[in-house]
Amino acid sequence: MSATDVLLGRSSTGVLDEPAPSGAVLERILECALRAPDHGKLRPWRFILVRGKAIQALADISATAFRRREPEASADAVAKQRGKMLRAPLVIALVARITPEHKIPEDEQLMSAAAASMNILNGAHAEGFAGIWITGANAYDPAMSAALGVQTPERLIGYIFVGTPREGDRNVARPPLSDHVSEWTGVSADP
Repeated sequence: MSATDVLLGRSSTGVLDEPAPSGAVLERILECALRAPDHGKLRPWRFILVRGKAIQALADISATAFRRREPEASADAVAKQRGKMLRAPLVIALVARITPEHKIPEDEQLMSAAAASMNILNGAHAEGFAGIWITGANAYDPAMSAALGVQTPERLIGYIFVGTPREGDRNVARPPLSDHVSEWTGVSADP
């Protein structure tokens, strides 16, 4: 199978089982991140691995943070929020290591961190695992950042959940390419 075929077969998978990648395989997946485009060679990323009992602790912190954000939330809503952190045997917290006031704009640094994160998803898929990148309130909550040791000017930009996909979970229909691609012919579009 070609590398292109591998990439075309990747899709986000929400509920993941054991095993998660570990050892040399996990290292290879994480090394994929280091191949991301990186204007200025800042390496504006870091990744925090959360496994085993630490996932339970992160889920508890997530539930507490949710209660603080939503004080009127029902016990079921809090439990559901907690459960979101328990969807996979490996959670990778994605951190953009921003260097403020650098000649490389912060937006480019953030895009580089995002590209490195996507390479993790692609690497996991290429190694036979699956994952999903989740953002939302837990990615932007200061309590979650503090618990993970993310300090300004760093930014928590989401979580990748990684594990073994269940059978049949990988076939996701994609929109037609023509909905997302156009060609500029050299004529200005400026009205």
